[in-house]
Amino acid sequence: MRILVTGAAGFIGFHLSRRLLDRGDSVVGVDDLNAYYDVRLKEARLERLRAGTAFEFARADLADRDAIQEVFARGRFDAIVNLAAQAGVRYSLENPHAYVDSNVTGFLNVLEGARRHGTGHLVFASTSSVYGINTRMPFGERQNTDHPVALYAATKKANEAMAHAYAHLFGIPCTGLRFFTVYGPWGRPDMALFKFTRGILADEPIPVFNEGKMVRDFTYVDDIVEGIVRVVERPATPDPGWNGDAPDPATSSAPWRIFNIGNHRRVELMAYIRALEAALGRKAKLDLLPMQPGDVRATEADTSGLEAATGFRPDTPIEEGVRRFVEWYRDYYRT
Repeated sequence: MRILVTGAAGFIGFHLSRRLLDRGDSVVGVDDLNAYYDVRLKEARLERLRAGTAFEFARADLADRDAIQEVFARGRFDAIVNLAAQAGVRYSLENPHAYVDSNVTGFLNVLEGARRHGTGHLVFASTSSVYGINTRMPFGERQNTDHPVALYAATKKANEAMAHAYAHLFGIPCTGLRFFTVYGPWGRPDMALFKFTRGILADEPIPVFNEGKMVRDFTYVDDIVEGIVRVVERPATPDPGWNGDAPDPATSSAPWRIFNIGNHRRVELMAYIRALEAALGRKAKLDLLPMQPGDVRATEADTSGLEAATGFRPDTPIEEGVRRFVEWYRDYYRT
């Protein structure tokens, strides 16, 4: 297959691109290499992708309409995986316009590219954050998602609605994937595991919000990638049983579908920290802080929809995933 991956120099985009290349696909990667976090890490990821002859790279901002249309003008893609986005919940409190530019305007440019140049399947990243202040868990795709608590989540909910409109109007098969707290090697420096590891190795207190009373469905990056690959191969189709009198939020009469990808279990933040302490062989100093605006106390994914559609269920234990991250971190930073 010939696959367009936006955000190819990012955390998940890098892992997905490498997996696709390893299995024999050709990948056109797009990334703007912005300075939200250390560009050297993004360049190091790209260097590994460029080692293969089946990888092409275009440096472009998703919000740059002309640049993105030029990418699409290179030819029809068998599939598109849109992973480029302005990520992070807390950053949205300081830089809201970056989220609309990248996540809304940028996604519109991808949809327009798919509309005008065709694609076999558009798969796009959404987030568990769309569940907002919902408290009934595990979170299922058929739950209402009208109460986000961060702009980041609101832009991702907008992506789901925009994709549905294009699926309905133009017949573009669209599948949205709600990722749950992704972690692993080559991760983002602004994410908790990265910050915790750096702080513990420096013998500095690590910031622990809500005094550690947080629960997350931590999902190892290889499980996320496996889920994406399986979904890519199964383009969304209209649900023949869909009923407008009792609409199913996860499916449609259009070729549009939503799936959770998570590890389908709740893990206390303190247990996550203990797994990291074990992998590092060091104890953490905790800086217990209050709940932060835009955060939620708990998440857990119902992944039965993904399993029924693809036969895959993420299952990497946090002890194994954290250990692999620490091995990568020590090697990459030579600590």
